[in-house]
Amino acid sequence: MRTGSMLCALLLLGVASLSHAAMRTKTIDYSVHGKAMRGVLVWDDAVKTPRPGVLMIPDWYGIGANSIALARTIAGRDYVVFMGDMYGKDLRPKSDQEAQAAVKPLYADRPEMRARVVAAFEQLRKIAAGPSSGIDAAKLAAIGFCFGGSSVLDLARSGTNVAAVVSFHGGLATDDPNLAKNIKASVLAMNGADDKGTMPDADKFMDEMRMSPAPWQFVVFGHAVHCFAVPTAHAPPGCVYNPQVAKRAFKSMHDWLDEAFADQ
Repeated sequence: MRTGSMLCALLLLGVASLSHAAMRTKTIDYSVHGKAMRGVLVWDDAVKTPRPGVLMIPDWYGIGANSIALARTIAGRDYVVFMGDMYGKDLRPKSDQEAQAAVKPLYADRPEMRARVVAAFEQLRKIAAGPSSGIDAAKLAAIGFCFGGSSVLDLARSGTNVAAVVSFHGGLATDDPNLAKNIKASVLAMNGADDKGTMPDADKFMDEMRMSPAPWQFVVFGHAVHCFAVPTAHAPPGCVYNPQVAKRAFKSMHDWLDEAFADQ
């Protein structure tokens, strides 16, 4: 075969191989206290080596097209992402009013909120232990956005054995500051300086985290409000995507997770 023909054949083979590789999603059913939940697993099937597994809890809209798109971006070639369901498989809010109605009972019942996020993480652990999961079961973490950020902070407070949790503009308040003494995870919380919904609790959060035996970091981004890391967020003045801040926040997330996984 002539060199030109050989190169052409190799290029065609490469294109054919790439055509079979794509970001994949799969629904995963599980339950919490008898309540049916439906999460979504997101991964790149072109990557054949085991990757860390990351539980992702979305904002108060829960699992939907926008949060799945964000999960795809986060997963990339770096992680296998499992999106946990905090509401139940039949509840998918379509408006701010519906989302507020969905989160209100959980904020009012933090033990139940913790039970649901712990169950989601345990489901990730179960997936990671399965054959051909593509997940390095020794490297598991959790991230969350807005309400999801509050949820993963509660995962840490539960004392669950998770390498790290990262909260993007999550609520910082807790029903029991003493739970911080149970934290095993490295905790990174990132909030906007102008986030009027979360920052009033910043001092109490830091006081709480000083009781944690695990590493923690609280990052405040100037000129940023709530929702700064969610690309579809545009509800000024209080909930607005900030691409520059988001870029810095995601870099911080990657660095934090890399360090936590290295310790594993």
